[in-house]
Amino acid sequence: MKKGMLLAAALVAGIMTFSQDRIFTRKGEISFYSKAPLENIEAHNKAAVSVIDKATGQLEFSVLMKGFEFEKALQQEHFNENYVESDKYPKASFKGKMADVSKVKFTTDGSYTVPVSGQLTLHGITKEVTANATIAVKGGLVSGHTEFTIVVDDYKISIPALVKDKIAKTVKITVNANYENMK
Repeated sequence: MKKGMLLAAALVAGIMTFSQDRIFTRKGEISFYSKAPLENIEAHNKAAVSVIDKATGQLEFSVLMKGFEFEKALQQEHFNENYVESDKYPKASFKGKMADVSKVKFTTDGSYTVPVSGQLTLHGITKEVTANATIAVKGGLVSGHTEFTIVVDDYKISIPALVKDKIAKTVKITVNANYENMK
């Protein structure tokens, strides 16, 4: 009985410690922008899910493709049906790691720039992505920001021949997230 109580207490303490090392959001903001001769394309998604393990620097993002909102309804329809095929590939995800996470003082106000690298999966294709991220700590709250560019063709996103020369071949992706402690 005594051993059972001790084991249960150790498990609870381990889970609590593990949870304290992780921060998350369900309201991460991911946007993309493509500047092209035909028209600029911009969309925003404010429902990305992300988790960061402060001890190891591991991080993950996941976003539903149909959650991207465009200024023009026709762009949103073409994006989901013709380009990223949201019914077939409903989400994009990133799994990676912050290099030298020990440089980020999660308990000290400040701004910390760290390289992040990992696997971005989009349209059923996974590619390595590396970018600098800024982790900001203010009043115990943690936020993250990064920008990087992808090549549309790398993810086998087909652009119709009719507009191929008028649509950008690269897309700038911006990520902003405000985290809270896991409970």
